[in-house]
Amino acid sequence: MGFSTDAVHGGQHPEKVTGAVMPPIFQTSTYKQEELGKHSGYEYGRTQNPTREALERNIAVLEKAKHGVAYASGLSTINAMMNLFKEGDEIIVTDNVYGGTYRLAEMVLRERGLRFHFVDTTDLENVKAVMGPRTRMVFIETPTNPVLNVTDIRAAAELAHASDALLAVDNTFLSPCFQTPLELGADMVMHSTTKFLNGHSDMIGGIVVLSDDGLAETLRFLQNAIGAVPGPMDCWLALRGVKTLPLRMRQHEANAAHLVRFLSDQPKIKHVYYPGLKTHPQYELAKKQQRGFGGIISIDVGSLDRAKEVLKRARLFTFAESLGGVESLISHPATMTHAAVPKADRDRIGVTDGLIRLSVGIEDAEDLEADLASALSF
Repeated sequence: MGFSTDAVHGGQHPEKVTGAVMPPIFQTSTYKQEELGKHSGYEYGRTQNPTREALERNIAVLEKAKHGVAYASGLSTINAMMNLFKEGDEIIVTDNVYGGTYRLAEMVLRERGLRFHFVDTTDLENVKAVMGPRTRMVFIETPTNPVLNVTDIRAAAELAHASDALLAVDNTFLSPCFQTPLELGADMVMHSTTKFLNGHSDMIGGIVVLSDDGLAETLRFLQNAIGAVPGPMDCWLALRGVKTLPLRMRQHEANAAHLVRFLSDQPKIKHVYYPGLKTHPQYELAKKQQRGFGGIISIDVGSLDRAKEVLKRARLFTFAESLGGVESLISHPATMTHAAVPKADRDRIGVTDGLIRLSVGIEDAEDLEADLASALSF
Protein backbone atom coordinates (compact mmCIF):
# COMPACT_ATOMS: atom_id res chain seq x y z
CA MET A 1 0.00 0.00 0.00
CA GLY A 2 1.03 3.62 -0.45
CA PHE A 3 2.06 5.76 2.50
CA SER A 4 -1.17 7.77 2.68
CA THR A 5 -3.21 4.57 2.62
CA ASP A 6 -1.07 3.03 5.35
CA ALA A 7 -1.36 6.20 7.46
CA VAL A 8 -5.14 5.72 7.51
CA HIS A 9 -5.42 1.93 7.51
CA GLY A 10 -2.05 0.43 8.47
CA GLY A 11 -2.38 -2.05 11.34
CA GLN A 12 -6.03 -1.05 11.77
CA HIS A 13 -9.35 -2.86 11.52
CA PRO A 14 -12.90 -2.02 12.58
CA GLU A 15 -13.61 -2.88 16.21
CA LYS A 16 -15.06 -6.40 16.38
CA VAL A 17 -18.06 -5.86 18.65
CA THR A 18 -19.57 -2.68 17.19
CA GLY A 19 -17.73 -2.23 13.90
CA ALA A 20 -16.40 1.15 15.02
CA VAL A 21 -14.15 2.50 12.26
CA MET A 22 -11.83 4.36 14.64
CA PRO A 23 -10.16 2.18 17.29
CA PRO A 24 -11.98 2.86 20.57
CA ILE A 25 -10.36 4.38 23.62
CA PHE A 26 -10.07 1.42 25.97
CA GLN A 27 -10.03 3.46 29.17
CA THR A 28 -9.60 0.59 31.58
CA SER A 29 -7.00 -0.51 34.08
CA THR A 30 -7.93 -4.19 34.18
CA TYR A 31 -9.83 -6.95 32.33
CA LYS A 32 -12.19 -9.75 33.41
CA GLN A 33 -10.61 -13.20 33.41
CA GLU A 34 -12.77 -16.27 32.82
CA GLU A 35 -10.96 -18.51 35.27
CA LEU A 36 -7.50 -19.19 36.66
CA GLY A 37 -5.06 -19.16 33.75
CA LYS A 38 -7.75 -18.36 31.17
CA HIS A 39 -8.22 -14.85 29.82
CA SER A 40 -8.72 -12.99 26.55
CA GLY A 41 -5.06 -12.04 26.16
CA TYR A 42 -5.56 -8.93 28.27
CA GLU A 43 -4.82 -8.92 32.00
CA TYR A 44 -3.75 -5.47 33.17
CA GLY A 45 -3.72 -2.03 31.56
CA ARG A 46 -0.01 -1.37 32.06
CA THR A 47 0.85 -4.60 30.29
CA GLN A 48 -1.71 -4.58 27.46
CA ASN A 49 -4.10 -2.03 26.01
CA PRO A 50 -5.86 -2.36 22.62
CA THR A 51 -5.66 1.37 21.85
CA ARG A 52 -1.94 1.39 22.51
CA GLU A 53 -1.49 -1.72 20.39
CA ALA A 54 -3.34 -0.04 17.51
CA LEU A 55 -0.90 2.88 17.60
CA GLU A 56 2.09 0.54 17.82
CA ARG A 57 0.94 -1.47 14.80
CA ASN A 58 0.24 1.66 12.78
CA ILE A 59 3.65 3.29 13.28
CA ALA A 60 5.39 -0.03 12.68
CA VAL A 61 3.69 -0.28 9.29
CA LEU A 62 4.71 3.27 8.38
CA GLU A 63 8.34 2.68 9.37
CA LYS A 64 8.47 -0.71 7.57
CA ALA A 65 9.02 -2.47 10.90
CA LYS A 66 7.65 -5.65 12.49
CA HIS A 67 7.23 -4.24 15.98
CA GLY A 68 6.28 -1.01 17.70
CA VAL A 69 6.61 -0.37 21.44
CA ALA A 70 5.02 2.82 22.77
CA TYR A 71 6.07 4.74 25.89
CA ALA A 72 4.88 7.71 27.92
CA SER A 73 7.22 10.22 26.22
CA GLY A 74 10.08 10.44 23.76
CA LEU A 75 12.56 10.55 26.63
CA SER A 76 11.09 7.48 28.32
CA THR A 77 11.46 5.73 24.96
CA ILE A 78 15.16 6.64 24.82
CA ASN A 79 15.56 5.58 28.46
CA ALA A 80 14.09 2.16 27.64
CA MET A 81 16.47 1.82 24.69
CA MET A 82 19.40 2.68 26.95
CA ASN A 83 18.22 0.02 29.42
CA LEU A 84 19.20 -2.57 26.84
CA PHE A 85 22.77 -2.01 28.04
CA LYS A 86 24.72 -2.45 31.25
CA GLU A 87 27.41 -0.76 33.31
CA GLY A 88 30.57 -0.15 31.30
CA ASP A 89 28.87 -0.31 27.91
CA GLU A 90 29.60 2.59 25.59
CA ILE A 91 27.16 4.49 23.39
CA ILE A 92 28.13 6.98 20.69
CA VAL A 93 25.67 9.87 20.32
CA THR A 94 25.31 12.73 17.84
CA ASP A 95 26.73 15.81 19.55
CA ASN A 96 23.93 18.11 18.31
CA VAL A 97 21.33 15.85 19.87
CA TYR A 98 18.14 17.09 21.58
CA GLY A 99 19.03 18.65 24.94
CA GLY A 100 16.78 16.25 26.83
CA THR A 101 18.68 13.29 25.40
CA TYR A 102 21.95 14.90 26.49
CA ARG A 103 20.56 15.53 29.99
CA LEU A 104 19.35 11.93 30.34
CA ALA A 105 22.70 10.55 29.20
CA GLU A 106 25.05 12.87 31.08
CA MET A 107 23.12 13.60 34.27
CA VAL A 108 21.29 10.32 34.85
CA LEU A 109 22.62 7.32 32.92
CA ARG A 110 26.33 8.16 33.18
CA GLU A 111 25.92 8.10 36.97
CA ARG A 112 24.65 4.53 36.60
CA GLY A 113 27.67 3.31 34.67
CA LEU A 114 26.89 3.80 30.99
CA ARG A 115 29.58 5.64 29.04
CA PHE A 116 28.75 8.15 26.31
CA HIS A 117 30.76 9.73 23.52
CA PHE A 118 29.18 12.80 21.91
CA VAL A 119 30.63 13.36 18.45
CA ASP A 120 29.80 15.06 15.17
CA THR A 121 28.28 12.12 13.29
CA THR A 122 28.10 14.01 9.99
CA ASP A 123 31.75 12.90 9.66
CA LEU A 124 31.84 9.20 10.46
CA GLU A 125 35.59 9.37 11.03
CA ASN A 126 34.61 10.91 14.37
CA VAL A 127 32.58 7.79 15.16
CA LYS A 128 35.46 5.51 14.16
CA ALA A 129 37.79 7.45 16.45
CA VAL A 130 35.78 6.58 19.58
CA MET A 131 34.49 3.15 18.55
CA GLY A 132 35.85 0.45 20.83
CA PRO A 133 35.24 -3.10 22.07
CA ARG A 134 32.62 -1.89 24.56
CA THR A 135 30.64 0.13 21.98
CA ARG A 136 27.10 -1.25 21.96
CA MET A 137 25.12 1.38 20.10
CA VAL A 138 25.43 4.41 17.86
CA PHE A 139 22.51 6.79 18.46
CA ILE A 140 22.00 9.48 15.84
CA GLU A 141 19.58 12.28 15.21
CA THR A 142 19.19 13.21 11.58
CA PRO A 143 18.36 15.98 10.94
CA THR A 144 19.53 17.21 14.32
CA ASN A 145 17.74 19.43 16.79
CA PRO A 146 18.17 22.34 16.28
CA VAL A 147 20.86 23.03 13.62
CA LEU A 148 19.59 20.34 11.23
CA ASN A 149 22.80 18.45 10.53
CA VAL A 150 22.31 15.31 8.45
CA THR A 151 24.11 11.99 9.07
CA ASP A 152 24.49 9.25 6.46
CA ILE A 153 22.25 6.54 7.94
CA ARG A 154 23.35 3.72 5.62
CA ALA A 155 27.05 4.40 6.19
CA ALA A 156 26.51 4.76 9.95
CA ALA A 157 24.68 1.42 10.02
CA GLU A 158 27.51 -0.32 8.17
CA LEU A 159 30.05 1.17 10.55
CA ALA A 160 28.08 0.18 13.66
CA HIS A 161 27.39 -3.34 12.43
CA ALA A 162 31.06 -3.90 11.58
CA SER A 163 31.72 -3.53 15.31
CA ASP A 164 28.69 -5.60 16.38
CA ALA A 165 26.93 -2.46 17.59
CA LEU A 166 23.36 -1.34 16.98
CA LEU A 167 22.35 1.78 15.08
CA ALA A 168 19.42 3.73 16.51
CA VAL A 169 17.91 6.78 14.80
CA ASP A 170 15.75 9.54 16.25
CA ASN A 171 13.42 10.20 13.30
CA THR A 172 11.20 12.74 15.07
CA PHE A 173 11.97 15.71 12.78
CA LEU A 174 11.07 14.01 9.50
CA SER A 175 8.62 11.27 10.49
CA PRO A 176 8.27 8.13 8.34
CA CYS A 177 6.59 10.32 5.74
CA PHE A 178 9.99 11.74 4.74
CA GLN A 179 12.47 9.15 6.05
CA THR A 180 12.45 5.43 6.91
CA PRO A 181 15.80 4.62 8.56
CA LEU A 182 15.16 0.87 8.92
CA GLU A 183 15.23 0.61 5.13
CA LEU A 184 18.68 2.22 5.25
CA GLY A 185 20.05 -0.31 7.74
CA ALA A 186 19.10 1.09 11.16
CA ASP A 187 18.16 -1.39 13.89
CA MET A 188 15.82 0.83 15.90
CA VAL A 189 13.95 4.03 15.11
CA MET A 190 12.35 6.21 17.76
CA HIS A 191 9.96 9.14 17.74
CA SER A 192 8.54 11.61 20.13
CA THR A 193 4.95 10.97 19.08
CA THR A 194 4.21 14.33 20.71
CA LYS A 195 5.60 16.05 17.63
CA PHE A 196 4.78 15.49 13.94
CA LEU A 197 3.16 12.07 14.34
CA ASN A 198 0.43 13.47 16.57
CA GLY A 199 0.68 16.93 15.05
CA HIS A 200 -1.83 18.74 17.23
CA SER A 201 0.10 19.65 20.40
CA ASP A 202 -2.36 17.85 22.66
CA MET A 203 -0.55 14.77 23.99
CA ILE A 204 2.84 13.47 25.17
CA GLY A 205 4.24 10.15 24.01
CA GLY A 206 7.04 8.19 22.38
CA ILE A 207 7.58 5.01 20.39
CA VAL A 208 10.40 2.78 19.18
CA VAL A 209 9.95 0.59 16.10
CA LEU A 210 12.16 -2.30 15.01
CA SER A 211 12.12 -5.69 13.28
CA ASP A 212 14.39 -7.76 15.53
CA ASP A 213 12.17 -10.15 17.51
CA GLY A 214 14.57 -10.51 20.44
CA LEU A 215 15.13 -6.80 20.90
CA ALA A 216 11.40 -6.18 20.59
CA GLU A 217 10.68 -8.76 23.30
CA THR A 218 13.16 -7.07 25.64
CA LEU A 219 11.75 -3.60 24.94
CA ARG A 220 8.23 -4.93 25.56
CA PHE A 221 9.44 -6.39 28.86
CA LEU A 222 10.96 -3.02 29.79
CA GLN A 223 7.74 -1.26 28.81
CA ASN A 224 5.86 -3.34 31.36
CA ALA A 225 8.60 -3.59 34.01
CA ILE A 226 9.41 0.13 34.08
CA GLY A 227 5.79 1.13 33.59
CA ALA A 228 6.37 4.25 31.48
CA VAL A 229 3.35 3.55 29.29
CA PRO A 230 1.18 6.08 27.47
CA GLY A 231 -2.46 6.36 28.45
CA PRO A 232 -5.11 5.14 26.00
CA MET A 233 -6.39 8.66 25.35
CA ASP A 234 -2.91 9.83 24.37
CA CYS A 235 -2.51 6.82 22.08
CA TRP A 236 -5.88 7.54 20.46
CA LEU A 237 -4.94 11.19 19.90
CA ALA A 238 -1.65 10.19 18.27
CA LEU A 239 -3.39 7.59 16.13
CA ARG A 240 -5.94 10.18 15.00
CA GLY A 241 -3.12 12.57 14.14
CA VAL A 242 -1.19 10.03 12.08
CA LYS A 243 -4.12 9.67 9.68
CA THR A 244 -3.42 13.17 8.33
CA LEU A 245 0.38 12.95 8.63
CA PRO A 246 1.16 12.95 4.88
CA LEU A 247 -1.15 15.91 4.26
CA ARG A 248 0.35 17.90 7.12
CA MET A 249 3.97 17.07 6.30
CA ARG A 250 3.57 18.28 2.74
CA GLN A 251 2.14 21.57 3.98
CA HIS A 252 4.80 21.94 6.69
CA GLU A 253 7.47 21.48 4.04
CA ALA A 254 5.86 23.78 1.46
CA ASN A 255 5.55 26.56 4.05
CA ALA A 256 9.11 26.00 5.26
CA ALA A 257 10.45 26.24 1.71
CA HIS A 258 8.55 29.51 1.22
CA LEU A 259 9.95 30.97 4.45
CA VAL A 260 13.51 29.82 3.75
CA ARG A 261 13.49 31.82 0.53
CA PHE A 262 12.30 34.87 2.46
CA LEU A 263 14.67 34.43 5.40
CA SER A 264 17.70 33.88 3.19
CA ASP A 265 17.34 37.44 1.90
CA GLN A 266 17.12 39.08 5.33
CA PRO A 267 20.27 41.07 6.18
CA LYS A 268 19.61 40.85 9.93
CA ILE A 269 19.95 37.05 9.90
CA LYS A 270 23.49 35.67 10.19
CA HIS A 271 22.63 32.14 9.11
CA VAL A 272 19.64 30.06 7.99
CA TYR A 273 19.73 26.33 8.81
CA TYR A 274 17.58 24.12 6.57
CA PRO A 275 18.54 20.86 4.79
CA GLY A 276 16.66 21.95 1.68
CA LEU A 277 19.06 24.83 1.05
CA LYS A 278 21.64 24.06 -1.63
CA THR A 279 24.20 25.75 0.62
CA HIS A 280 23.53 23.25 3.42
CA PRO A 281 26.68 21.11 3.86
CA GLN A 282 24.68 17.86 3.65
CA TYR A 283 22.18 18.97 0.99
CA GLU A 284 23.06 16.18 -1.46
CA LEU A 285 22.92 13.55 1.28
CA ALA A 286 19.55 14.86 2.46
CA LYS A 287 18.19 14.59 -1.09
CA LYS A 288 19.48 11.03 -1.30
CA GLN A 289 18.18 9.54 1.96
CA GLN A 290 15.14 11.73 2.63
CA ARG A 291 11.89 12.13 0.72
CA GLY A 292 11.43 15.67 2.00
CA PHE A 293 13.22 18.37 3.96
CA GLY A 294 10.69 18.86 6.75
CA GLY A 295 9.10 21.79 8.53
CA ILE A 296 11.84 22.94 10.94
CA ILE A 297 14.03 25.97 10.24
CA SER A 298 16.62 27.51 12.54
CA ILE A 299 18.02 31.03 12.18
CA ASP A 300 20.86 32.82 13.94
CA VAL A 301 20.11 36.50 14.49
CA GLY A 302 23.49 37.25 16.04
CA SER A 303 22.92 37.83 19.76
CA LEU A 304 20.72 37.07 22.74
CA ASP A 305 19.31 40.61 22.75
CA ARG A 306 18.29 40.35 19.10
CA ALA A 307 16.80 36.91 19.70
CA LYS A 308 14.74 38.28 22.61
CA GLU A 309 13.40 41.04 20.38
CA VAL A 310 12.35 38.63 17.63
CA LEU A 311 10.67 36.32 20.14
CA LYS A 312 8.81 39.25 21.68
CA ARG A 313 7.63 40.65 18.35
CA ALA A 314 6.37 37.37 16.82
CA ARG A 315 2.60 37.00 16.95
CA LEU A 316 1.46 34.19 14.63
CA PHE A 317 4.52 32.16 15.60
CA THR A 318 3.74 31.27 19.22
CA PHE A 319 6.67 31.43 21.64
CA ALA A 320 6.57 27.99 23.22
CA GLU A 321 8.38 24.69 23.74
CA SER A 322 7.89 21.72 21.40
CA LEU A 323 7.38 21.47 17.66
CA GLY A 324 5.54 19.58 14.94
CA GLY A 325 2.01 20.86 15.54
CA VAL A 326 -0.34 22.38 13.00
CA GLU A 327 0.37 25.78 14.58
CA SER A 328 3.67 27.57 14.04
CA LEU A 329 5.95 27.78 17.09
CA ILE A 330 9.10 29.76 17.80
CA SER A 331 11.63 28.89 20.51
CA HIS A 332 15.09 29.70 21.86
CA PRO A 333 17.08 26.44 22.16
CA ALA A 334 19.95 27.82 24.28
CA THR A 335 17.59 28.65 27.16
CA MET A 336 14.87 26.08 26.49
CA THR A 337 15.49 22.69 24.88
CA HIS A 338 19.30 22.78 25.29
CA ALA A 339 19.66 24.63 28.59
CA ALA A 340 21.23 21.52 30.19
CA VAL A 341 24.08 21.54 27.66
CA PRO A 342 27.14 23.55 28.86
CA LYS A 343 27.50 26.87 27.04
CA ALA A 344 30.88 26.01 25.56
CA ASP A 345 29.40 22.87 24.03
CA ARG A 346 26.33 24.75 22.81
CA ASP A 347 28.49 27.32 21.06
CA ARG A 348 30.65 24.60 19.52
CA ILE A 349 27.68 22.81 17.95
CA GLY A 350 25.99 26.01 16.80
CA VAL A 351 23.36 26.42 19.51
CA THR A 352 24.34 30.04 20.11
CA ASP A 353 22.48 32.61 22.17
CA GLY A 354 21.28 34.13 18.91
CA LEU A 355 19.79 30.91 17.54
CA ILE A 356 16.02 30.69 17.10
CA ARG A 357 14.14 27.55 16.06
CA LEU A 358 11.00 27.78 13.95
CA SER A 359 8.49 24.96 13.79
CA VAL A 360 6.57 25.91 10.67
CA GLY A 361 2.87 25.11 10.86
CA ILE A 362 0.22 24.66 8.18
CA GLU A 363 -1.13 28.22 8.14
CA ASP A 364 -1.03 30.35 4.99
CA ALA A 365 2.61 30.90 4.06
CA GLU A 366 2.04 34.57 3.26
CA ASP A 367 0.74 35.19 6.78
CA LEU A 368 3.74 33.44 8.31
CA GLU A 369 6.11 35.49 6.18
CA ALA A 370 4.39 38.71 7.23
CA ASP A 371 4.71 37.72 10.89
CA LEU A 372 8.44 37.05 10.56
CA ALA A 373 8.94 40.25 8.57
CA SER A 374 7.34 42.18 11.42
CA ALA A 375 9.36 40.30 14.06
CA LEU A 376 12.60 41.14 12.25
CA SER A 377 11.80 44.79 11.58
CA PHE A 378 13.77 46.51 14.34
